Amino acid sequence: MAETTSDWGDWLPRTIEGSDPDGVAVWYLGCNGFALKGRGETTLWVDPYVGVGDPPRTVRMIPVPFDPADVYSADAVLATHEHTDHVHGPSQAPLLANSGADLYAADDSLAVTDDEDWTGNWDVDDDQFVEIEEGDSFSVGEFDVDVVGVHDPDASHPVGYVIQHDAGTVFHGGDTKPHDGFAELGDRYDIDLAVVAFGSVGNVPDKQTRKPQRTRWYCDENEAVEIASALQTDRLLPSHWDMWKGLTADPTALHDHARSFDYPERLDVVEIGDRVDL
Repeated sequence: MAETTSDWGDWLPRTIEGSDPDGVAVWYLGCNGFALKGRGETTLWVDPYVGVGDPPRTVRMIPVPFDPADVYSADAVLATHEHTDHVHGPSQAPLLANSGADLYAADDSLAVTDDEDWTGNWDVDDDQFVEIEEGDSFSVGEFDVDVVGVHDPDASHPVGYVIQHDAGTVFHGGDTKPHDGFAELGDRYDIDLAVVAFGSVGNVPDKQTRKPQRTRWYCDENEAVEIASALQTDRLLPSHWDMWKGLTADPTALHDHARSFDYPERLDVVEIGDRVDL
């Protein structure tokens, strides 16, 4: 499998490893990837991806911020769905091998680990793969995680996560669009930060024919705010807008779309490598 070369050396994993958050620190890894670290040193990685895509169809527009072989501080990796930029052996298997962390993923995401032969190509064991589905709950160190239903029509089995900590609660919906169940989640949880994939509609080459095709993979401005409003989240953090050529967008435009709604109360616009805190 191809090796990953970081554009930034190892400063980001060393920064995460050496941090001492008062509550929960959240780093944006670009695309839809995040690292969460609690005050008790538990570290979760959600959808970390350091691949370059499939040029000229999908062309990475942001730096590769770390080499997964440099990541030693990880207690779990959470995958939202089976697409390459969410489950990817070269991005995630070395991280599992170094740290001994478990991968939590639904069945179709775990199928990718078989297709890419993670156990044969990296020092990863079968018992590091934990199959989850909607309605499941599990704990990793100081974090309690509930697996929730989402709506991503481009994925075969997408899931979302409500990640709970004494310092606050984070929702990560993968590449979800609005979903009827989000209002119920908003009533059930006190969500402090919601991650919502956001982007433009673009002309992207078809996977098989390579002919340009009108492509819409992520929420537009109104859909992103619709999700945040249904979740009654204090803060909305748009993701994925930076990643693919032809599908990038301006997250600051969300200010105009959100200002007349009670939720989100705040828009957190971050760039790859930035940290926010709960």
